[in-house]
Amino acid sequence: MSGFFKSSIGKKVSMALSAFFLMVFLLQHLSINMMSVFSADLFNEVSHFMGTNPVVQFALQPVLIFGVVFHFVMGFILELQNRNARNVSYAQNNGSANSSWMSRNMIWSGLAILAFIILHFIDFWFPEINTKFIQGDWSGLHNGEFRYYHELQEKFVNPIRVAGYCIAFVFLGLHLAHGFTSAFQSVGAASLRKKLGVLGKAYAIIVPLGFIIIALYHHLNHNH
Repeated sequence: MSGFFKSSIGKKVSMALSAFFLMVFLLQHLSINMMSVFSADLFNEVSHFMGTNPVVQFALQPVLIFGVVFHFVMGFILELQNRNARNVSYAQNNGSANSSWMSRNMIWSGLAILAFIILHFIDFWFPEINTKFIQGDWSGLHNGEFRYYHELQEKFVNPIRVAGYCIAFVFLGLHLAHGFTSAFQSVGAASLRKKLGVLGKAYAIIVPLGFIIIALYHHLNHNH
């Protein structure tokens, strides 16, 4: 089994499985954040539950962080392997005739997303860790009210930060556009590629667009 995961096929399968996991997380993350557009109270209640539930905090959150790190590390390893292989094949074939521009540049969209994740951690995750684990405040309250909605709005006051978030979500869409169907192909479901094409395109558009709408909504309504 260890030999399988060390092989090129094993690495692609493990990369695909981590991609499936992160795509499910993106849907969950989007659904919760989208609540903030419709109801501040509902968003606060769900955020408080997620932020204080021991299963989420001590079991699922570490798994998520591991999944993110694993996906990016494995992506860079596979990219290096692919580049080495292309250096040989390009001498005989036209690489652009055999693969899409996005498939050949997943590394760049991945780096843009990684930079965004670091910013996102600085904006939200690090302050949350400081509040709960260093200051010991698990109440989720500020001045007697839940702080989550207010904190979310405050992050989208600066138009430069909002623009950065929106650009990152565009890169996320480009990354997902190729990664969605590629993940299914890696686990041996290539026969579903055409059927999943429409679903993959819809996912790659709807999820990033949803996050962009959330960022713009709070930027435009932070004074209301």
